[in-house]
Amino acid sequence: MLYQITDGTVSVGGHVILSHVDFEIKGNEKIALVGRNGAGKTTLLKLIAGELSLDRDDRRQGAGVTSSRRLTVGMLKQQAFSDREQTVEEILLAACPFRDTFARERFEYEQEYDRIFTGFGFARADKQKKIGDFSGGEQTKIALIRLLLEKPDILLLDEPTNHLDIATIQWLEQYLKWYEHAVVLVSHDRFFLDQVAEAVVEVSDGKLTRYAGNYSEYRTEKRKRIERQQKAWERQKEEEDRLNGVIERFRHKPTKASFARAKKKQLERMERVEKPVEDDVHLFTGNIEPLIPGSKWVFEAEHLKIGYDRPLLEITMRIRRGQKLGILGANGAGKSTFLKTVAGLLQPFQEKDRSVERRCVLGNNITIGYFDQHSAEIQSDKSVAEHFHDLFPALTEKEVRNILGLYLFTGKLASRRVSDLSGGEKARLVLAELLQSRPNFLVLDEPTNHMDVQAKETLESAFQAYQGTILFVSHDRYFIRQVAQSVLIFEETGPMYYPFGYEHYLEKRQKAEAYGEELSAQVKAEDAALLEGMRTVPKAERHRLREFSTEEAYADWKLRLAYEKLEPEELEYGRLEAEYRGLLAEWKMSESYWTPEPGIPDAVAAAKARRDEAFKRWHEQCMAWLGVYEEVHGEPDLNV
Repeated sequence: MLYQITDGTVSVGGHVILSHVDFEIKGNEKIALVGRNGAGKTTLLKLIAGELSLDRDDRRQGAGVTSSRRLTVGMLKQQAFSDREQTVEEILLAACPFRDTFARERFEYEQEYDRIFTGFGFARADKQKKIGDFSGGEQTKIALIRLLLEKPDILLLDEPTNHLDIATIQWLEQYLKWYEHAVVLVSHDRFFLDQVAEAVVEVSDGKLTRYAGNYSEYRTEKRKRIERQQKAWERQKEEEDRLNGVIERFRHKPTKASFARAKKKQLERMERVEKPVEDDVHLFTGNIEPLIPGSKWVFEAEHLKIGYDRPLLEITMRIRRGQKLGILGANGAGKSTFLKTVAGLLQPFQEKDRSVERRCVLGNNITIGYFDQHSAEIQSDKSVAEHFHDLFPALTEKEVRNILGLYLFTGKLASRRVSDLSGGEKARLVLAELLQSRPNFLVLDEPTNHMDVQAKETLESAFQAYQGTILFVSHDRYFIRQVAQSVLIFEETGPMYYPFGYEHYLEKRQKAEAYGEELSAQVKAEDAALLEGMRTVPKAERHRLREFSTEEAYADWKLRLAYEKLEPEELEYGRLEAEYRGLLAEWKMSESYWTPEPGIPDAVAAAKARRDEAFKRWHEQCMAWLGVYEEVHGEPDLNV
């Protein structure tokens, strides 16, 4: 045990922030703190850092803080440097505990310093610059570098990815994974948490709840816990109603009065299950269907050039109906310009040279829903509900409230003036309007900017439920992973299509970089062209495409996606079935099984319930796979 809080309470300004909490750090584990703003995440970090104390620290009474001897704790400070005339090298070398310049440890420290410094995107020449020559964001990066070099036993990080570009964030992810000491961090970057965290501690209502695994595993387990607690609460309520009914029925009958009193005592002794607090994220369970399906090919471009006063890039591609395509690339690469061109808000770049045939067309019956940051600049003195009802007058007031509730505009928030909403809330309202209008092609530029985690996850669920086509730009890697089925990367050499999703793209890119290869060598050009109909093969090579069937390749891809969801559910059902049968066999061999009225033990009943629930999920995925199979191959012949 490295550090432990037992029955700890922290008050700030007379307000209780954390109440009777238990918290533990063991070994070199990486812990993420999650929760709403103001829940107490930073308070917990300051407590670990020693900047705050418990209201009562009396370990003899069981409450207090215990830690290993000589424990070192490092936390990133907002105002990290007092002397702005020092050079970066002076600051970072001063943190080295080894003063002998010829010592092996000193040499290793300088090597580590050099590796981390360049890993954060600085040039080696920047070492000689004064700290005052750097921006505030760059100074924060240097302070973080110094902290990493100090290698404290517990590293405390509060939003460490602020001021970092994606390349540097990815470098930090890998560094923290292999960091030899414990890390406790707070971040709104969910993809970062997925890569680094081994455990998640949720801070809510002054309490701490620990979950094993990374952020995605935490979200899955939390939903399962809520479902289990809800079912237990419902069973409890049914039992309470039954017992209250028995008591009320027999309490006035002299011959049954003792029986009624016994049931009342049973009711009083019943272990109470609290009604679960609903998750503050709404998950869309059904499909959001476009009003009209539109044509098979939503967008086609041949040698399309985009730009304003100069061409930014040239692209040849097709987007298939139902495809969800995320666009990645550096700032200024042309991502937003491309979206505007696709949406018809910007004309393709015109050149005098007409020798090359250039084409840019939308499919038939394509209805576009376009969103960028200017879309959220709405002003209205009307309430959110009134504003929404004006846009969709056919809806009743109740229907309007129900729909807004799906997008987290509940209660008082639905009654607030539109003009009083935050930027993120306005963006969420506009996106709700877009989805409610049900176009068949969504073109979205940074749709989740300025949104909190709850809003992002709600919209991710909505976009997953949406059955139309989505083309979007986002810097939120978690959002890209959740929504995009394939990605289009804008590189200096031109756009590269990757058909297998963002996470697979990252995995392949890391392998390619490790072997000094180009990522494009990892995906055959014809595969990229065939899968989901993207045409990225040079004209000279297009004759090779005739060897393949586009429809077959696309069907194979869809079936693989469906099977990837089915397989883990099948394995989980098999595991729980074996567990249930094992417990059942043990019970049948026990003495209790042979009593006149044995009754099924709780452990066996619980295992059966878990098995049945897993079977339900597996069956649902089987039917989903069958639906995809019938879509691409027709109805299977079951007599074969």
